[in-house]
Amino acid sequence: MKLAVPFVQLPVRFDAHRLAAEIQAFEQKCWRKHPQNFPGNFALPLISVNGDPDVDAINGPMRPTPYLELCPYLIQVLHRLGAVWGRTRLMKLSGHAEVTPHADVSYYWRERTRVHVPILTKPNVRFICGDSEVNMAAGECWIFDTWRNHRVINGDDDERIHLVADTVGSEDFWSLVNRGRAPGNGSFASWQAEPVAAVENHRPELAYESVNVPEVMTPWELQSHLVFLFGEVMPHPELAEAQTISSRLISKWKTLWAQYGTARAGWPSYREALNRFNTEMSAAAPSLRAVHGLNVLRILKPMLLDVALADQGVDLGAYEPRKPETSAIPSLEKPDEVFDRPIFIISSPRSGSTLLFETLAQARKLYTIGQESHALIEGVPALNPVQHDFSSNRLDAADATPELGEVLRQRFLAELRDRDGSTSPALPVRMLEKTPKNALRIPFLAKIFPQAHFIYLHRDIRPTLSSMIEAWQSGRFRTYPKLPDWTGPSWSLLLVPGWRELIGRPLQEVVAAQWAATINILLDDLSAIPAERLQVVRYDDLLANPQHEMERLCSALELMWDRPIDGTLPLSRFTVSEPASEKWRRHEALINEVLPGLQPTLDRLERFLAR
Repeated sequence: MKLAVPFVQLPVRFDAHRLAAEIQAFEQKCWRKHPQNFPGNFALPLISVNGDPDVDAINGPMRPTPYLELCPYLIQVLHRLGAVWGRTRLMKLSGHAEVTPHADVSYYWRERTRVHVPILTKPNVRFICGDSEVNMAAGECWIFDTWRNHRVINGDDDERIHLVADTVGSEDFWSLVNRGRAPGNGSFASWQAEPVAAVENHRPELAYESVNVPEVMTPWELQSHLVFLFGEVMPHPELAEAQTISSRLISKWKTLWAQYGTARAGWPSYREALNRFNTEMSAAAPSLRAVHGLNVLRILKPMLLDVALADQGVDLGAYEPRKPETSAIPSLEKPDEVFDRPIFIISSPRSGSTLLFETLAQARKLYTIGQESHALIEGVPALNPVQHDFSSNRLDAADATPELGEVLRQRFLAELRDRDGSTSPALPVRMLEKTPKNALRIPFLAKIFPQAHFIYLHRDIRPTLSSMIEAWQSGRFRTYPKLPDWTGPSWSLLLVPGWRELIGRPLQEVVAAQWAATINILLDDLSAIPAERLQVVRYDDLLANPQHEMERLCSALELMWDRPIDGTLPLSRFTVSEPASEKWRRHEALINEVLPGLQPTLDRLERFLAR
């Protein structure tokens, strides 16, 4: 549900210790993996369709599961909030896991808000919604604007557990909301939350959803959704035509409703109207984006097209709905109508790729997701190493199935923004991407983005190894803190093939093997990239003359560089300590110990650079 503010804290506070005692009675086997298999995300169903804990659907009568029946105080918490309850779960986020950035755009979320009551949490659990951020303390009660982009980051080693309840509300519930506080939006110096203690032997009756998805959407509801959506669209030349097409659908739907209502005799005509609307919108408004950056065509499907008519699996005679067009992965022979020569920065870890990325991202009409894409890529379950016994971050062309490729392309497209923060790129778009793990994914990326260009960033091995050692020691670059079988410090940086052979080895040997594996793999893969799609940047040249390097690189990539660089480049966001030419010598003894074994890889790298 769209709210006027990102967060509202309701004026009630619950007994988190009592709640924790109730939920700790549940064994680990009671918890389900997240429906999309997001790493570190688990749920325990409390209210579900027909009370079945194995059903995660949102369509059907919502009833308590056996788990809720075992939690009398949790029932009292829901009763005190006074709402009609839809799907309700305990949501667990493992240590250092996250809920990746997204906005809830489906039909279910248009009129439902999500209530959070933290039960087990820590001060470094971050809940981010739009430009706002809060830490929800144990026992508090919050709602937030699900229409805005939001994410949750568990910055602690311990797991976080919230009661998460979905509701359309009630008069009593919205009265509580109206007495809540919205951080950053007004003064709440005297505001207080009422403590709600447990009442022994009290099991109040709750109200549950029984109807939540229409069989045939009324024309007035359909009109309400379209008016809302186009009120959230960024200005664009395609907007007027999209509104005209929508008006035709509303008019047609009213005509059909007057003739048929919900009778199944009218369903083929309803479906024909929806398919015509989908086809016309796809042709006339492919570039429209909502204010949170998502493509409007991607919103229309879950918000309207999938739920306006419940004809899925229903025999409607000879009528066969038109199959929607797909956005297949293009080939080298066929122009990519979405991504125009996307650019991927490739390097070994700690080679200065963030500095190059942050600098090059200032080119005109170049779009990025604004950060590294660890969560964006590994948020696709099939691409997460946890699904492959933590073998490595390696992905090759065989992993780039059409289905996965389309999912990844859409995930990137939904997050793109330019140097000024604009999230509405004209298609095809020039994209810049930099994630260190991509050094192990070049064939995978080249298949999904067949017109991709690659920039190899080279840095001298001594400062690179020194910076990698420093990164491991800092604890800031832990990628897999609970890597199975690993006995050393928490695994940091990218996960290379053969990492299990490094168990028990000293840190300098782990780092050296990590560097060598990365370089050998990326050299193998870059050799298959046509020369005209490969650029090389030397880190020392970038530092010495950044203006010249940017102009040279942008010329080669056919980008527009219009921002002069005065003096030295600013520190990148991932700098551990102030750079200095001789800083690597603090680890000189360790580096000299492993250098002889790296000589074959160094020789190969020199031959590549000489080319």
